[in-house]
Amino acid sequence: MNRRDFLKYSTLLGAAAGLPWLAFAKGNAALPKLIIPPLLDTAKQTKIQLTVQQGKSQFGKNLITTWGYNGALLGPVIRLYRNKPVQITVHNRLNEATTVHWHGMEISGIADGGPQASIEAGQTRQINLTSIQQAATCWYHPHPHMHSGKQVAMGLAGMLLLEDANSTSLPLPKNWGIDDIPLIIQDKKFDENGQIDYQLNVLSAAVGWFGDTLLCNGQMYPQHYAPRGWLRVRLLNGCNARSLNLACSDHRPMYVIASDGGFLPEPVAVQNLYMLPAERFEVLIDTSNGQAFDLLTLPVKQMGMNLAPFDQPYPIIQMATVSTRNNATLPEQLNNKLPAIPSVDILTNRQFKLSMDSQLDTLGMQALQQFSGDSSMHHKMPTNHGHMAVMHHNMQANMADLDLMHANRINGQTFDIHKPAFKANKGQYECWEISGVGDMMLHPFHIHGTQFRILSENGKIPPAHRAGWKDIVSVEGAVSKVLVKFNHPAPSSFPYMAHCHILEHEDTGMMLSFTV
Repeated sequence: MNRRDFLKYSTLLGAAAGLPWLAFAKGNAALPKLIIPPLLDTAKQTKIQLTVQQGKSQFGKNLITTWGYNGALLGPVIRLYRNKPVQITVHNRLNEATTVHWHGMEISGIADGGPQASIEAGQTRQINLTSIQQAATCWYHPHPHMHSGKQVAMGLAGMLLLEDANSTSLPLPKNWGIDDIPLIIQDKKFDENGQIDYQLNVLSAAVGWFGDTLLCNGQMYPQHYAPRGWLRVRLLNGCNARSLNLACSDHRPMYVIASDGGFLPEPVAVQNLYMLPAERFEVLIDTSNGQAFDLLTLPVKQMGMNLAPFDQPYPIIQMATVSTRNNATLPEQLNNKLPAIPSVDILTNRQFKLSMDSQLDTLGMQALQQFSGDSSMHHKMPTNHGHMAVMHHNMQANMADLDLMHANRINGQTFDIHKPAFKANKGQYECWEISGVGDMMLHPFHIHGTQFRILSENGKIPPAHRAGWKDIVSVEGAVSKVLVKFNHPAPSSFPYMAHCHILEHEDTGMMLSFTV
């Protein structure tokens, strides 16, 4: 992107009119200051201790039970450097088993942290990590068999930053917590006592667990003061199931510089940024005018996720400025051009069909109808969602016949922790076709141990900001194709996973394992 293009895009996007939201931000000094998670930088230490623990967190007037890494909620940001070995020791102080999955890292199955790498209550596990991939914003979270959704909902998540020579040399904002900030965005549901109300039932197994409150770094609508100039925002959609559609309240553009697996070749200007659960994007935002603005999420079409208050623009964080300026720039080029896509005709081709038990489909429809009311069902719910399209809303299904924990499937099978589904060959490209045809639910599909390229997403060529290295692809009533390659081994004792990242779909069977 040259400077002329930068000015052109800024003018066109900034002047967009008729958009369905107001400029919320007024510069409210009463808002809580954004909490920046502690940074564990492995340039200074090569051995890290992580303690998985229960604690207490304040939300409004309520002091509630939450889980975190090295604290009560969420976890520290861990910064790794290319080719530098690090040893991480995880202590589980919960009353149940957990794992730590290093989401987005290209590492062996032994280190990956899938459900086979269980850390029992009171036990410790040592993980040796060496990043050999390009710089990227990744994250870590629990991945225990059938309990990932609950543990993430309770607060277990943290960012993982991978650095290399390119990332440290680019003239990007680099003042951690000031003009280079992490934003972990999650929704929560609270019960009448103010506690996190996590339930895995027919509603959440069908559409995913969702709440009516959005948190940013564990806070309700915080504020961050940044220098004038360029602000680098590392975004993580850490929701169990909710997709986001981010935008600035005053219509200023965001410049996407990186996706899940690292930098794009050049910045991509966007007016709004759709994010699937577990996706990461890095954006630069121009704050040189000194005006406060909100980062919002706009309504999405995802089933169940556009109920109030998310049927309107929802402010996540207010961005304000101080009088000082930084000297960062928006580079014209961020990375080398992406490698050419090989011919898929000569590659191993694998097909994956995602589906939901018809009875869960029916019961989920009834539960969502009861939760939201008839008035919202007619315009909130797609009319072509598999069996939901033909059922009557007053239909009664027999819960006793439903095996909830095995109600979501890949290729007609629910997850079997003891049986890998296939073996991929190390270092060889494959074309994976993931189908949601006949099931209009959103399925953000994640593959462990690799960063892939999206060939087509729901039958369409991906836009420029989704055409780089990714580990999540949208599958929604259509077929998506990705080009994958695995550069590390994954034995049958510690295989890789591939699954829907709506965590309640994963926990109820929409996952498989494979070896390399």
